[in-house]
Amino acid sequence: MSEFWDRISAVSPDPPVWIVQLTALIALAIVLIPQTWRIARNVVTIAHEGSHLFFALITGRQLMGLRLHHDTSGVAISKGKPTGLGVIVMTFAGYVGPSLLGLTYAFVLGTQHAIAVLWIGVISIALMMLMIRNLYGLLSLVLVGALLFAVSWWGTGEQQVAAAYFITFFLLIAGPRPVLELQRSRSGGRARDSDADQLARLTFLPGIVWVGLFLLVTLGSLAVGAWRILVPVQ
Repeated sequence: MSEFWDRISAVSPDPPVWIVQLTALIALAIVLIPQTWRIARNVVTIAHEGSHLFFALITGRQLMGLRLHHDTSGVAISKGKPTGLGVIVMTFAGYVGPSLLGLTYAFVLGTQHAIAVLWIGVISIALMMLMIRNLYGLLSLVLVGALLFAVSWWGTGEQQVAAAYFITFFLLIAGPRPVLELQRSRSGGRARDSDADQLARLTFLPGIVWVGLFLLVTLGSLAVGAWRILVPVQ
């Protein structure tokens, strides 16, 4: 346990500016290129559904299970009051969760604890595996968790720092895209049971307002997170 804690709390030096910029460009390319996005979106789904579970837990709901599907959709199942602030917060958390996680990582990087970013991911994946209820979801979590663990345990210091910056940029940059995809689906008459539409039924605000709030939070997280990372290294 002592060695494990030493790894998590290890202080990492700031990387060269070109490493930071390169990881940001790679993350941007992965989000913008359709072929890579179709694969990488599974990671966003994991963060999305994990956010539902986390906020369900802290608002006092009982966690029941988690499913991740090959079409990059997913569902986090919890038990509790069907209305009220808790279910609103839990439902809202999904689309903004990846961006808020990326923003949290950006501030962790600012404290020179890049390795902690990787271990937060490893521990989160391990906890989600306790809740998974389908084979594809289990395989997805195992793959992502194994990659994170491999870099965290066997990677060099430089590789670990680069991976932490890449993950942070990816979550920040990827966050707004599912929101835009959501509204495109809603405009086409699909996604009638989306998070935004569930929130509309739970509150007096229409679905489009909730989509706007999703976008505001994700874009705001991207702006603040990028500033937090890039300004100190210039």
